[in-house]
Amino acid sequence: MTTTPSKQLETFANPQPGRNYTIRIDAPEFTCLCPKTGQPDFATFLIEYVPDELCVELKSLKLYFWSYRDLGAFHEAVTNQVLDDLVAATSPNFMRITAKFNVRGGIYTTIVVEHRKESWIAPEVVVLP
Repeated sequence: MTTTPSKQLETFANPQPGRNYTIRIDAPEFTCLCPKTGQPDFATFLIEYVPDELCVELKSLKLYFWSYRDLGAFHEAVTNQVLDDLVAATSPNFMRITAKFNVRGGIYTTIVVEHRKESWIAPEVVVLP
């Protein structure tokens, strides 16, 4: 596998496709450039998803995030693009991405985007005593 930036997301077969379970990925080193100033923006991406048939391979995700390092992108646009690309690659039952961008001019930005497969029914929440 390469160690250069790449937009290609690799996947592998879900080892438990009949079970609803959540995968959480915390990626604290996302960077892109402000499209207005060219200055770097830093963010932590939290990806939470319930896989269907495929899971995203983590090294390819790292190289995918790395591909944004020299690109100008508004926070809202890049977060939605990441969701679109991950959904296209994995077709999950459910996916939520929370992108927490570091302070810029005294302002923090958090973007939350979601995808839900129409045919998927979320399991009932269990509340323990």
